[in-house]
Amino acid sequence: MLVRAESWPIRGGFRIARGARTKAEVVVLEVEVDGHIGRSECVPYGRYGESAPSVQKSIESVFEGLTQPPTREAIHATVPPGAARNAVDCALWDLEAKLTGRAVWELIGNSTEPPVAQTMRTVSVDSTDAMGKAAAELAHAATLKIKVDGGPDLERIVAVHEAAPRSALVVDANESWTEKQLATWLPELAAMGVAALEQPLPAGKDEALSAMRGVVQLCADETFHDRRSFSKVEGRYDIINIKLDKTGGLTEAFATLREAQSRGLGTMVGCMVSTSLAVAPALLLAPHAEYVDLDGPFLLDRDREGATHQESASLLRASAAIWGGP
Repeated sequence: MLVRAESWPIRGGFRIARGARTKAEVVVLEVEVDGHIGRSECVPYGRYGESAPSVQKSIESVFEGLTQPPTREAIHATVPPGAARNAVDCALWDLEAKLTGRAVWELIGNSTEPPVAQTMRTVSVDSTDAMGKAAAELAHAATLKIKVDGGPDLERIVAVHEAAPRSALVVDANESWTEKQLATWLPELAAMGVAALEQPLPAGKDEALSAMRGVVQLCADETFHDRRSFSKVEGRYDIINIKLDKTGGLTEAFATLREAQSRGLGTMVGCMVSTSLAVAPALLLAPHAEYVDLDGPFLLDRDREGATHQESASLLRASAAIWGGP
């Protein structure tokens, strides 16, 4: 087992309500058996009390004293959801593919490999003019995600809409709005045809959403992590954002997806800012989700060797050279 931290420069920087970053800080895990190596990548997230050192330590503790890798069932019974378990779970899926000579999409029971996925593109928080210019460069995208922070957000959204009038819009506040802002801006968002509003209020303080549904679809991100979170979103949200770093891996992500569908909730499959190694497992969920938000690799200066995406068309293609192939 080998675990290491890596840093990947972000093209032009990236800002959301909680702050700005110039690099994607990720943790990579490699698990070797009989000369076969399963790889994975996770993204420690400070919002959930994670850091690269803490995640590395958690991963190392999973393998401590073992002569063979644990099973996925074992780690899901003993390791809490989060970035560390995501890394272990996805590395074990990749390792199984290498050992059996079957791609992960076959192992999960699919009859064909995942189709090319079209992802929404992200406009990060900036001045109104800068966000309008960024949107104009991405106006070819079918859907734009607009990051906002509780500042002059309506003006920002208008600027993006005017710069990319053919793109559907998803607004992501990352917990930064007040109830007053939400009540004031919701009708305006509906008038602009905004498709969804993601996590406008802080997790744990979003009770007011129960009385605000029906104007624009509401999507839970920080409020929702895994199957234990359904009670927190019931009656408040229409969509859940499934991220492998929150669910703690592909195994739980698929279980979460199935339960969301059975409950009549819409789904978004999302990611942190990361390379294609982190996004590759999520591509298996993409065909089943109403919204695909996996443009993390497109935000970087460069991606991992072997990536076959088409950034100009916002298309993501699975690559066996990166993850999940025999």
